[in-house]
Parts: sequence; C-alpha cells; structure tokens
Amino acid sequence: MPRFLKRLLIGPPLPNQALVRERLPKWKALAIFSSDALSSVAYGPEQIVLVLVSASLALYSFTIPIALAIIALLGIVSLSYAQVAQANPGGGGSYSVAKKNLNETVALVAAASLFIDYILTVAVSVSSGTDAITSAFPCLYPFRTSIDLFVLFGILMLINLRGVRESSTVFVFPTYGFIAGMLALIVAGFYQAFIIADRPPFTLPTGQVAWNSAALFIVLRAFASGCSSMTGIEAISNGVPMFKPPETANARKTTYMMAMLLGVMFGGITYLYVYHQLLPLSEQTMLSQLAQAVFARTWPYYYIQFTTMLILYLAANTSYNGLPPLLSLLARDGYMPRYLAARGDRLVFSNGIILLSIVSAAFIFFFRGNTEHLIALYALGVFISFTISQAGMVVHWCREKGRGWRLKALINGIGAAVTTLVAGVIVITKFIYGAWLVVILIPLLIAMFRKVHQHYQDMREQLRLPPESYRGGSFKRPMGRNLVIVPIAGVNRVVENTLAYAKTISPHITALYVSTDEESSREVEEKWRRWETGIELVVRYSPYRTILEPIVEYVNQVRRNAQPGDFITLLIPEFEPRKWWHRFLHNQTAWFLRTYFLLHEDVAVCVVPFRLQK
Repeated sequence: MPRFLKRLLIGPPLPNQALVRERLPKWKALAIFSSDALSSVAYGPEQIVLVLVSASLALYSFTIPIALAIIALLGIVSLSYAQVAQANPGGGGSYSVAKKNLNETVALVAAASLFIDYILTVAVSVSSGTDAITSAFPCLYPFRTSIDLFVLFGILMLINLRGVRESSTVFVFPTYGFIAGMLALIVAGFYQAFIIADRPPFTLPTGQVAWNSAALFIVLRAFASGCSSMTGIEAISNGVPMFKPPETANARKTTYMMAMLLGVMFGGITYLYVYHQLLPLSEQTMLSQLAQAVFARTWPYYYIQFTTMLILYLAANTSYNGLPPLLSLLARDGYMPRYLAARGDRLVFSNGIILLSIVSAAFIFFFRGNTEHLIALYALGVFISFTISQAGMVVHWCREKGRGWRLKALINGIGAAVTTLVAGVIVITKFIYGAWLVVILIPLLIAMFRKVHQHYQDMREQLRLPPESYRGGSFKRPMGRNLVIVPIAGVNRVVENTLAYAKTISPHITALYVSTDEESSREVEEKWRRWETGIELVVRYSPYRTILEPIVEYVNQVRRNAQPGDFITLLIPEFEPRKWWHRFLHNQTAWFLRTYFLLHEDVAVCVVPFRLQK
C-alpha cells in the first residue's frame, strides 16, 4: 500500500536517461524561475507604503522615489546576474562564484544566506497567497495558518516531488495568467488616470515633512522593505543546468525578460497606489483595493485576486528549484548530509525538497503566517549573497581577463558596491524588527556546515586503508574466530531458527539467557538440557529486572577474553508478526538491543527473523 500510494502521488520512477528530457525551454523557465520575483509586486510596493504611513502620512510622497530607486537597483543586479550565469554554467550562483574566486568562509556565508532566503521565500510567498484569497473571502481569515500548511505540503511539495517537467507544466498557466492580469490592471489604471480622469495624474497627499534623522531612518527602512521585491533575481543563475542548450544564452535571456516584466509591474502598481492614495488595511491587501478601485467587484477583480493567490503560492516554487540543487552542491562538497546530493525516483533532489518544506512550515507556524512579520526577516540574506556573487565576479574577470573584461568587472563592481550599501541599510533599519534573527542564523548555519564537513573528514581518515593493507596485506595476518552470542528469552522455534543460522557461520556459539527469578532460570536450563543442542547456555541473573545491562556485561567479558583477530557477533532472535498492529502487542526488546549495540558497542549485530503465519 505505501508503494502504491507513493506511485499515485509522485508517479513512477524515471531512468537516468530521462534527465535530458527534463530540461526547460525559455518560456517554461521564465514561469519556473521568475514566479518569486514577479509575484513580489503583490506585497513589495505595499511594504513601502506601510512603513512610510506608519510613521507619518506626510512621508507618503516618498513612495514613488523609493520605487524608482528599487527599479534602478533591479537593473544593476539583473545585468550582474546575467554575467554570473555566463561565468558559472554549472549553476550554484553565489556559492559557486565565491568558492571559485574568493574563499571557503565567504562561500559558506553565501550558502547560509541563500538557505535563509529560500526558506523565507517559501514562507512569505505562501502566507501572501493566503492573504490574497482572504482579502476576497474574509470568512477564511481565521484559518490562514492551516491553509498555508495545506498548500505547502499538499500542493507545492507533492508537485515538485513529481519532477521538473510536471511542475513546470503546472506552473506555466498561473504565472502567465498573473502577468496578463497585472498588465491589464496597469493599462486600465493608466487609462483611467491619464485619459478619462477628472483630476491630475500626479496628485500626492499634502503635508510638511519634518526632515530629520528619524525621517531618514523611516525612508531607508521603507526602501529596505521594498527591496523584498528583489528576491528571486538570483534563481536563474542557480539553475543554469536546468535550461535547454545553449544553457547560458537561454539563462541570460530569461534573466533580462524577468527583470523587464518585474520593473514594469512594480513601477506601474506603485504609481497606481499613489494615484488612488491607497493605504494599508489589516484584512485587505492594497493590491485588492487597487483592483477594486479600477474594476470594482466585477469578474476582473476576482480574476486578479485568484491569479495573485496562485502566483504567490507558486512563487515558492523558485525556492524548490533553487535550494535543492544548492544543497546538492553543498552535500557533494561535504558541508551537508550526503543524501541531499542524491536524486530521487523522479530525477529531482527529493530529500532537499522535503527539508525545504519542513523548515518553511516551521517558520510559518512560528509566525502564524503573518506576512508583515516574515518580511521583516526577508531580503537581508539575498542581498548578502548578491554582494558576494558580484565581488566574486570582479575577481573572476580580473583573473580570466578576456574580451571586454574591464567593462564586465566594472558592471559587477558597481553591483557589489550598491548591494553592499543596500545590505547595510537593511541591517540598520530592520535589525530590531527581525533582521537580528538572520544575523544570528547565518553564523549558526556556517558552524553547522563546518561541523558536518569535519565529520566527513574524520570519517574519511578513519576509513582509509593504510598502505600496508594493499596487495592483500589485510588478509595475510592470522584470522581469528567468530564468537557468536545469541541472547534468548526462552526455548522456542524463534531461538531454534537463530541457532540454526548461527551454526552456518561459526562453531563458537554461546546462548545467553537473562533471568529475573530463579524459577524461570531453572525451567529454561531444564528445557535446554533436554533439547541437546550441543551449544553452551550461559545464564545471568538480573536482580533489577533489566535485560540490557547483563547482556552488555557479558559481551564485554567475552571481548576481554578474546584473542587478537577475533570477531564478536550478536545474533538477535526476532519474530515478525503478520499484521503491523500486532507489533504494539509485544515488547520491543530486540529493537532496543539492536539499537544499543549498533550505537555503543564494537560488535557485529544481526537480526534473524522468524515470520509468523497468522
């Protein structure tokens, strides 16, 4: 049944040869990789306004200048990341750039920053999608967190476990539907503002701004919050190998297309917010207010809300296509568990997908799906990775040189300087609002990466064969005996089956019975004598009724008396019930013995099963 359910949910396994068919054309890649960046217009402009008006309505007039600054930053970063894709066709983005051109520590900082950014991308996207649908249907508002978790595990995780081709097919229509809806909203809004409106198209709220350090701080914080719309720009450079050939050229073209669409939508939506003088509301998004102002509560309004919900949910897919390959690179380099490097049945990094879902769910649950609180953590990680990738690219062009290397290095140098400045602004203005958590998490992740790496190094040193073991050296020394110990709970067919197996692997067998009272001890000894197995029975009395300690003490006694080259094997008899629920009717002594000896003792442990028929 579990295998049938697995095949039903994620499909049949794919052979390695099918990997080439999983590559994406540009039009599908745009839907897969840009959904995070494009969907940010649903909350990025609103975050600018929210920060400004929470301090003073007079600061509302800074919304447009802040949006223009973010669009200019978008152009710089997009141009820089197109060069990252060109220089790193193997993918990996900031981590690969830093590893090749900077050093290990900087590469791990980039990896930790991207890890946090991708996790928060999922949490923010899913929470924002739920906000969009609860704005249209307020009766769903109390169930936000439950809706978030259902979408995360029941839709996003399962679709991505099914493979790249199927997930791309699912996500293409909502992404292009959202783009069409936003462009229609902007065109209709501009038509009303410039053609048929009875008021000037650039009316702003009036009010004097008391310009001081506090006002500057608020404006910079609004800029930092609006920079959440920049997340996802790096996703294409992380996934260059997923494009159809020519991979690099297709990745660069997709980057430019994504940046152009994002700039148009971000600027248009922000302008219309200001034109209609919209303000944030607790139970309705500003995008919902804008769609209502332009279309009223007609079908285009509900179309906007529905496609916004879909694109925000599916924006999390950028992380599902970015983080698992990054985890795979880290795993191959020994900084994450090795199983994260393996592809699953459907040729995707299944373990990375599951890990991403679980950690994102923890953030959603902890913050109760509150988008504003989650966005307070957002953007810092991605701008740190932006800075590292751009600095690494400067080193790359200076080292490689080649045609036009000075111009390329200049572009990346400007990008590094600007993103460093933005990262500093984010740290200063958002530190007390949640950025402190990211500042703490990055060093903790780096420490974890190093611990994992050290473990693999230690393991490699201990498992490496010494020089004298080659050319048969390991087997030229005298071989010892295999001392087999069989712990028994009585005289029965399970023990008979285990002893029969023991005789096939060694003549040196001892049965060990732990007694908790004299009567049971005499009974077992009498049955053993009449059984005539020819195998020695050792009885140990346990006055405190524990089974494990007497067995451990006996194993240690055998070890002390063993000769050089001897091996000790513990054969554990265990009957396997026919039905799964029968297990709850029996103690788990065999499982505890197996677990303890595998974790604590240097002996071979083997379970010999005996299957019950009814």
